[in-house]
Amino acid sequence: MQSPQFFRPVITMFLITILTTSCVSRKEIVYFQGLEKADEVLDENINTSLEIKPNDLLTISVSAPEQEAALPFNLPVIGVPQGGMQGELTVGGRQQMQTYLVDSDGNIEFPVLGTVSVEGLSRQELSGKLKEQISEYVQDPIVNIRIVNFQVSVLGEVNRPGTFDVKDEYLSLPKALGLAGDLSIYGRRDNVLVMREENDKKIHAYLDLTDPSVINSPFYYLQQNDVLYVEPNGAQMQSASYNRNAGVYISIASVLISLAVLITN
Repeated sequence: MQSPQFFRPVITMFLITILTTSCVSRKEIVYFQGLEKADEVLDENINTSLEIKPNDLLTISVSAPEQEAALPFNLPVIGVPQGGMQGELTVGGRQQMQTYLVDSDGNIEFPVLGTVSVEGLSRQELSGKLKEQISEYVQDPIVNIRIVNFQVSVLGEVNRPGTFDVKDEYLSLPKALGLAGDLSIYGRRDNVLVMREENDKKIHAYLDLTDPSVINSPFYYLQQNDVLYVEPNGAQMQSASYNRNAGVYISIASVLISLAVLITN
């Protein structure tokens, strides 16, 4: 019968083997790899203002001192019932403005005016454009516009990853990370990836939050459907190399040692 001293080095080597095998490389755990090798070159003159894009949803309201004159330039308000379909007449429902969908050509169909090109315009620019055209029919019109489908996705090493609706017109990078509960202790602060669709192309940038010059980046203020990814730091990637079943194996090894001791006694 072997003594307990015989089993101890064997078990020790067994545990070391478990804890040091299955090394995981950066390629196996980091999202969106290879973008740094893309041919797309970031244009430093990219407009940082929020621009209207195809598939955006807009609410546009027109008012004037003589409100009756402005009514033809507004879509009818629809009823949204509680727990029902739009348009149903139910008690306790609420009213909601209809939205304009920007088509693939960058246009909307506007009452009285017909087809209006809106792609590439900021909210202020579109407001001025509509105001100028409506002024031919209405004196001193007021045009209010909102982009209602402004969303960003925050992924990776943050405390609450997900897709977030944004009500403000401007969303900075720190505020977006705040919506996701800030970076976790394992997130890299010096290599935050921002991906964006612009002019039917996908562009991206890696931003260093520790560098104050980050506020000058055209990616510092986010746009519709931007995606942020926070890469795990070295410590987190290293921890991923350990076998997740190591705890089970250690427990089994402990039982084997105990049995060996009991048998030899």
